[in-house]
Amino acid sequence: MGFTSVEGLLRRAEAEGLPLWQAVQREDVEDRGTDAADSWARMEKLWRAMGEAAADYDPNRRSASGLVGGEGGKLAGPGPGLCSPFLRAVMAQAVQMAECNACMRRIVAAPTAGACGVLPAVLLPLAKRDGLADAQMIQALYVAAGFGQVIASRASIAGAEGGCQAEVGAASGMAAAALVSLLGGTGEQCAHACAMALANLMGLVCDPVAGLVEVPCVKRNVVGAVNALTCAEMALSGLVSQIPCDQVIDAMGAVGAALPPSLRETGLGGLAATPAGRQVAQEMRSK
Repeated sequence: MGFTSVEGLLRRAEAEGLPLWQAVQREDVEDRGTDAADSWARMEKLWRAMGEAAADYDPNRRSASGLVGGEGGKLAGPGPGLCSPFLRAVMAQAVQMAECNACMRRIVAAPTAGACGVLPAVLLPLAKRDGLADAQMIQALYVAAGFGQVIASRASIAGAEGGCQAEVGAASGMAAAALVSLLGGTGEQCAHACAMALANLMGLVCDPVAGLVEVPCVKRNVVGAVNALTCAEMALSGLVSQIPCDQVIDAMGAVGAALPPSLRETGLGGLAATPAGRQVAQEMRSK
């Protein structure tokens, strides 16, 4: 069944003297009745697929609707100077990966297709900048998966069920925990980073224009990625979440359940209900 609480994940790692990633791997092995080599190979495949998806990006592609494409290319390069080169690379990767999804290219749903840009956006540029080994990145993905499993178990990772907080928000929490682990943080710091990331995006609605996972979804991947970076930075600097991670996840689930249907991927509320959003939907229908 996998982990149903962050507390349980941390407790198992501590009790068995395992790094957090290996506790997640061991749970995967037991849950699927496989072995460590098979588990690692599956995670390695996901890591490689992320890199291949990033390499496949083409700024000349456009989605079938014409709403998405090319903007990831505009973020390549130095820019106006407000953001560091690394942060700009994170932003560019988030947009590019989400555009790949909208253009029907192969991506890794992490945890969903709509939030597919967040984890690659923080991990791929960091691996490139710091020359990190693939093994380190795969271990970070295990940590992300462990936290994602808890979020899915206690709340939701579906926009149609819990709003965009369940997709981009969940991805941001997973990415924050993965970053902390990758940079040598403790399990407790991973939990604090995840909790802060989820809290920052709590209540984020799912309001796709014309019902397509394009607007505002693509750019929200940037928000999720940057949020993960800031929360990892805070956790590694000793800042904590006053609300335990499991309780933050429970609160997120409750907020998602309280959202009206119009704000849960129906394309009937939020930005989708604006005059411009309705016009786009009408144009899509006419096509």
